[in-house]
Parts: sequence; C-alpha cells; structure tokens
Amino acid sequence: MTPLFDQILRQIRSTGPITIADYMTLALTHPDHGYYTTRDPLGADFTTAPEISQMFGELLGLSLAGAWMEAGAPSPVALAELGPGRGTLMADALRATAKVPGFHAAARLHLVEVSPTLRAAQAKALTGWSPTWSHHVTDLPDAPLFLIANEVFDALPIRQFLRDGAGWRERVVGANGDALVFGLTDAAPIAGLGDAGAQDGALVQTCAAAKAIMGEIARRIATHGGAALIIDYGDAKVTGDTFQAIQNGQKADPLSAPGAADLTAHVDFGALSRVAKAEGAAVHGPVAQGTLLHRLGIDLRTRALAKTANDPGAIETAYPRLTDPAQMGHLFKGIAVTHPERPAPPGFAP
Repeated sequence: MTPLFDQILRQIRSTGPITIADYMTLALTHPDHGYYTTRDPLGADFTTAPEISQMFGELLGLSLAGAWMEAGAPSPVALAELGPGRGTLMADALRATAKVPGFHAAARLHLVEVSPTLRAAQAKALTGWSPTWSHHVTDLPDAPLFLIANEVFDALPIRQFLRDGAGWRERVVGANGDALVFGLTDAAPIAGLGDAGAQDGALVQTCAAAKAIMGEIARRIATHGGAALIIDYGDAKVTGDTFQAIQNGQKADPLSAPGAADLTAHVDFGALSRVAKAEGAAVHGPVAQGTLLHRLGIDLRTRALAKTANDPGAIETAYPRLTDPAQMGHLFKGIAVTHPERPAPPGFAP
C-alpha cells in the first residue's frame, strides 16, 4: 500500500465510489504523492522513444521545421512541447534544426510540465534556451504554434462506460474492506454517448481532458497558424478496456499502488481528430510510427550515425525498437494538426 492508497480509501468510505478519471488524477498528479509530481519515472517504469535514440527527436524536429518553412517562416512563434520528460526530445529537435535558416531566431520555447523534478531535468537539457514553463496549454501565447506531444495523451484521465440495454453503467473505483475494487453504477442515459454504436456489454472510454487540450491546440492553430505533431500509442478507434498500470517496469494491478505506478490508456485518435476538425483545423493521419519515421528518413540517419558513433550497435538496436511493427512501430501512431490551408507536415502525407 501507499500513503495515497490510504487517502483514497478513506475518501471512498466517506463519500462513495469515484470515477476512474478522478482516480487517475489523484494517482498521477496529487501534489504530495502523485506519480508524476514526485519522481522522474523515465527508465524505472518505461522508456520513451526520445530516450531510445536521438533519431526520434531529430526527425520530428525537422518535420516541424519543415511545416514552419512551408507556412512562410513566421516570426516569432511559440515552439512548444507538452510533457517534455527530461527535455531529450526537444534538445534533439533543436540540435537537428540548428541549420534551418531563421528557425531558432523565430522560436520562443515553451514547455508544458507539471512535475518540478522533470522541470529541473528539462532546464539542464535545454541550457541556453531559457524556456518558459506552464501548467496548461491555455497558458501558451497567442502566436503561431509549432508543438510536439509525445506520450502525453495516454496519461490523461479517462472514464469508462459499459453498455447495458438502453443505458450505460459507469465503471468506478470503490472499496471492499481494505481493498480498492472496480464497480459499476446503475444504468442510465449518458449525455454525449448516445448509443456510441456499441452492442450490449461493450465497454467504451471517454477522455474529456484530451478533448479539451486538443480543442485548445486546434483552435490556436486554426486562428494563428502552425502545426502540432501528436505521437502516442492508440488507434483511430479505441474499444474495450485499455486502462493499465506499469510499476517497476512490469504490468501491475492499477488499483494496488496509486502514486507508485504509471497509469495509462490507449489514445482514441479518431476522437481527437473530430475535436480538431470541429475547431477549424486540418488533421493528417493517424500514421504508424514506423511508417512516419521511414518517411522522414530514419534509414539514412541510422546509417550515418552508425558510421561515427562510439557504439554503432546501440544505433542499430534502436532502429527496430522504434520502427518494427512488433515493437513500437505499429502500436504507436501520430497525427498532425495544421491550419486548414496548409498541407501535411513532412512524414504525414501518404
């Protein structure tokens, strides 16, 4: 058990079951006991693509710079990253784009990050850039926005609903003795779900936070111009139970150790795309990560790095981890959001 487990258990005993979204919010971002607010989880429980190889951040950075050039090289622009981890992706992107004429001079670096621990790591990785940190995308300036978000939307709090005849039963977190357990509410109509095309017994998820963030990004891009590259694991449509926990690098019971385990769910790219289009932006993809990286030239970059690297084997090992369909190449996907009058950024066009 964890201190947060005891706190959540007391809360449920006092006021009743809570939604999975409320549970995830407490477990991940509680100011004193949250998983992301109290530690650097990278390497301990998971490894993201930027930490596997510099090639990932380099190629995405060049794609974003290509979108900036195609937009007419506006200046100044907000160059932003959501959930920047240790700052590795952005550092690699900035190094790769150093010779893009005017790009660095135009860029004002903004990082959306809630973790004090990770903010310190980002400051170290991005020495000389003087980033502006904020807690939410709404804090970004009103300017052309060129944004990257890698493995951010999967950690946003979801709700789950089970189809039951004409209504829906929400999956919630309750208590059974000294244990946290899943339960279901009584069946009722749920605004916004309709029938969701779901058969009786089907489980669907919603993510209000993801829709709000995507709506804000898309509105800014439709209004001021720019592009956003969103990379995460998920699909064009998500069905079934994808809520999971990773602790000490292994799958775990998501209710056993709140605050000590990473909680995630697959990203519904179809839902995100609909929100972005409703705000007047264009959406390109989803594109499988392996396909995206191949289009951006990872084969050439791998060969070039292997010739000069101190450890060529590490470069050659990273390549299949990022691109192979059996590893990250198919499960992870990307979409690009642009102004409706702009084409897809490099890598996102068929």
